[in-house]
Amino acid sequence: MVGRGRERDMVARACALVRDEAGQGTTEYAILVGVLVVLAIVAIIAFRDRVAELWDAIASGINSL
Repeated sequence: MVGRGRERDMVARACALVRDEAGQGTTEYAILVGVLVVLAIVAIIAFRDRVAELWDAIASGINSL
């Protein structure tokens, strides 16, 4: 069996973990990076043809030099 003192220590540690916000900033940055990656993928898919045309025009301009 767990003694009263040890039980209180476990409850105190559990409460401290609930109040601890040390990893909150890291989690927020991870979510932000995930959203930015999804937006980048959507933009690449949506503008694929336009980007390819622009890239071809730039390549043609460089090759004509």
